[in-house]
Amino acid sequence: MLPQASTISQNVDSLFNFIFWISLISFIGVVVTMIYFVIKYRRSRWDPFKTPYITGHSAMEISVSLGLFILVMVIFAWGWIDYKKIIHAPADTLEISVLGKQWLWEFEYANGRKLTNELIVPKGRPVKLIMSSADVLHSFYIPNFRLKQDVIPGTYTTLWFEATQVGEHPVFCAEYCGTAHSKMLATVKVLEPNDYKRWEKEEKKEKGAVISPIELGKNLFTQKGCNVCHTLTTQALVGPGLLGIFGKEVDLSDGKKMKRDENYFRESLMQPQAKLVKGFPPVMPTFQGTLTDEEVNALVAYLKSLK
Repeated sequence: MLPQASTISQNVDSLFNFIFWISLISFIGVVVTMIYFVIKYRRSRWDPFKTPYITGHSAMEISVSLGLFILVMVIFAWGWIDYKKIIHAPADTLEISVLGKQWLWEFEYANGRKLTNELIVPKGRPVKLIMSSADVLHSFYIPNFRLKQDVIPGTYTTLWFEATQVGEHPVFCAEYCGTAHSKMLATVKVLEPNDYKRWEKEEKKEKGAVISPIELGKNLFTQKGCNVCHTLTTQALVGPGLLGIFGKEVDLSDGKKMKRDENYFRESLMQPQAKLVKGFPPVMPTFQGTLTDEEVNALVAYLKSLK
C-alpha cells in the first residue's frame, strides 16, 4: 500500500476498498453460481429435457434491481461527500501557483520564489495549488496524497491538500503530453512547520530581493493602462471598481450571475466580451497574445489582493 500522506488519503482508500471487496464478492458469487447451474442443469443424451422452462420471477428481479440501485447510490453518496472535501479548500490556505510546461512543473510562491520540479510545503497546513498550463493538457498527480487534477491551457484548475507525513512524495503527469511525458516528474517535500519557516528565511537570504506576483501585477496594472478604466476602490468608471470583488457574485448583462474567481479574471483579460457585467459597455480590449502566463498569474494575484 502507498503511504496515506494527506488528510484525504484514508477517505479515498476506504471507498476504494469498499468497491474492491464488493466487486470481488460479486465476482466470486456470479462464478460459483454459474458453475453450480452448469453442473445441476446440464443437459445430456440420457435426460435431454432436464432444464425446465423458466418464465421469470418478478419479485426476485425487482429485489435484485432495487438492491443494486441502493448499492450504487451508496457508492455515489460516499464519493460525492469526499469529492466536496477535495474541491472546497479551507479559508486559510497557503496558495502556490503551478505552471505545467513540456516537460516540467514550475511552482511560484506568494513572495515570488520559484522552484522547478520541487514543491516545498509545511506539514499540517492546507495548501491550495492554482494550476495552469503553458502549452498542452497535463495532469498533476500525487499518488501518496490520492489526489489528481488536470492542468488545462487557457484556464485555471485548483487542487488542495494537507500533508500529514514529513518526507518526499513523487509527482507525476497523468495525461500524455508528448515525447518526454514519462520524464515530467516532480517532488512534494513536506517539512515540519519550524523547518519550513527556516527554509523560507534561508531562501530569502540566498535569493535576495525577488519581486512578488502581487508587486508584478501592480506594475502591470499601470503599464497596461488598466487604471484608465478601473479604480482600486468601489467607484465605477468605464469599468467596475475592483476593490474586494474577488470571490463575490456579479450580475451579467444576460441576466445570469457569476462568481468572480481566478478563471473569471483570466477570461476577462483574454476574452472580455464573453461575459459582460450588467450596466457597463463592451469596450474592454483583449490582452490575448500580449500577456504571458506569468503576467496573467501576476495580474490575477494582484486583483485578489485588493481587499
